[in-house]
Amino acid sequence: MTPHVDVKVRAHVPGSLRVGIELLGDRPVVMARSVPGKHRGALRGVDGATFAAAAELALTQRLPLVLVLASSGSDVTEGINALHGWGRAAAAIAACSGIVPVLAALTGPAISGPALMLGVVDQVAMTPESFAFVSGPDMVEGFTGVRVGLRDLGGAAVHATQTGLCALSASDPDHALDLLSELLAYLPDHTDSSPPLVETDDPPLRPIPELVDLIPTSATASYDVRGVIGAVADDGEFLELRPTWAPQLVTALTSVGGMPIGVVANQPRAMAGTLDIPASQKGARFVRFCDSFNLPILTLVDTPGFLPGKDLEWRGMIRHGAELAFAYAEATVPRVCLILRKAFGGAYIVMDSKGMGNDICLAWPTAEVAVMGAQGAVQILHRHADADERNRLEEEYRSTLLTPWVAAERGFVDDVIDPADTRIAVWRAFDLLSTRRERLPGRKHDGGPL
Repeated sequence: MTPHVDVKVRAHVPGSLRVGIELLGDRPVVMARSVPGKHRGALRGVDGATFAAAAELALTQRLPLVLVLASSGSDVTEGINALHGWGRAAAAIAACSGIVPVLAALTGPAISGPALMLGVVDQVAMTPESFAFVSGPDMVEGFTGVRVGLRDLGGAAVHATQTGLCALSASDPDHALDLLSELLAYLPDHTDSSPPLVETDDPPLRPIPELVDLIPTSATASYDVRGVIGAVADDGEFLELRPTWAPQLVTALTSVGGMPIGVVANQPRAMAGTLDIPASQKGARFVRFCDSFNLPILTLVDTPGFLPGKDLEWRGMIRHGAELAFAYAEATVPRVCLILRKAFGGAYIVMDSKGMGNDICLAWPTAEVAVMGAQGAVQILHRHADADERNRLEEEYRSTLLTPWVAAERGFVDDVIDPADTRIAVWRAFDLLSTRRERLPGRKHDGGPL
């Protein structure tokens, strides 16, 4: 039964939050809106209870929870009661995680506790006027001696490019809600239902000959992988999340034959598609998001490996790289992997290789699946060879080992396809896997590398 909309919750409770069931696009959602005019949206103790009521309503009605937030933090006039309210709000939102989609539009400030609340939700849209930080400019200056402005410390541009908090950049509050509505069109109301079919007249068996010449002849030349995503997608439409954070990895929502899917793709135009810490975190978070809401995952692979560097290793490349591997390994949704060009070393493994448990692995004839590239392999195996001998050995390595056929002979690639048939092959794979079911292990929770 469709829930009634325009139903208000705790409408006469004083505070800076208003809750009710509203339509977002054509979808009923539980909407919690800040009232910035009251103490600049500062959260009081009663607001924590109102947040909890909104989350409980979303859970019982199995509806998405949407926050429209602009808050100066916990209300200092209430002291510890306000902090308790923020704790209740955070716990209530966490209880919704993985059960119903939790989306947020930040239209003003989010300071301290409310800022941390944004880190709990699934996806955040931010307007140019918004900013978010845990410790403000005065505290930063007092502790470090460095003076920094509000926008430089935690503006929308910072969170879109540096922190990854901002998944969608909006021009104004209405645009932020429009973007969340577009995102919600790919998602089910809750984890126990399937994503809604997307209306399209685009035939699933449409060939895409424009992809035949997409890969440059030079192994080091770049191209825009979003061209592949657009060609495969229904009507060429997809919604990219966090496009300017870790741009060497593209994460997007789209549909194929009307079936909503998530896409993870290496982007050769940025850092040659190498994986680093932000890219691994971005991919892992997206894979877990798709798995939570039953979105099949298409992985497009073209990466020479992990980005080397002392700083990266010291900051935990092993642990963060494992986040991506762990997310894929525990995912239970249908997973299709397509190797476009380079798939080397550890990066090949974590980009949903057959060893990680993908359901179907496809490859283009241009795919290069190996431990490393020809130059690196010859330098290790034939380090005393002269220049002419090295050139001959590198060409021999490319022609005999850097092909998809070796992996296909061993069952690590299920089929080598014509690029023009990519959309057809991807749709057939997901259509076959649409009835796939997997039993979840009986455990409290995983112990993944957070």
